[in-house]
Amino acid sequence: MSTLPNPNETHPVPGFPVTYVKPTITRPNIIVGDFTYYSGEDFESRVTHHYEFYGDKLIIGKFCQIAADVEFIMNGANHKMNGASTFPFYILGWEQDVPPLSDMPLKGDTVVGNDVWIGQNAVMLPGVHIGDGAIIGANSVVGSDVEPYTIVVGNPAKAVRKRFDDELIALLQEFRWWDKATDEIQELIPLLHDNDLDRVKREIRARL
Repeated sequence: MSTLPNPNETHPVPGFPVTYVKPTITRPNIIVGDFTYYSGEDFESRVTHHYEFYGDKLIIGKFCQIAADVEFIMNGANHKMNGASTFPFYILGWEQDVPPLSDMPLKGDTVVGNDVWIGQNAVMLPGVHIGDGAIIGANSVVGSDVEPYTIVVGNPAKAVRKRFDDELIALLQEFRWWDKATDEIQELIPLLHDNDLDRVKREIRARL
């Protein structure tokens, strides 16, 4: 009997520069699901300007595929923009009161769904929500929300197309294969990689 992958093992492929992210996380404001991987080491170094006093979280689902040098820029990167200058005098030794958080352009939590593929060097700006099954093209800068199962590319990232028709997208989101037990996911792999999408629809309907 084969041994199923362990989501708490940092290096799932010995000698290969891929890490499961969840067991490497040390910050309480980063939450990552099982089996999401990063093509490199030290994923937390790719989450920048993330200061606890802002209270924002980075939340990433299960089975995401995050390529090398992806960056998640968090709310701490934002400057006060409703005055005549954006310069942060209060940080750099000038006599100025620290502006209240209510006066800062905070965008809230950054949320990535499940089974999302993020290409190399892509940048996620603060507060974006990326739906299940989306694909983010390499070198893209994502500054607005991405619908489930949508491919986006460019700077700023724009939708190229939906990966599937609305029926299959709805079925996949109801089926939520990523939440199933590992042995059931193992059994589902032929279905998940089947490019006969009509057959995939029939099979998912039968299992719901």
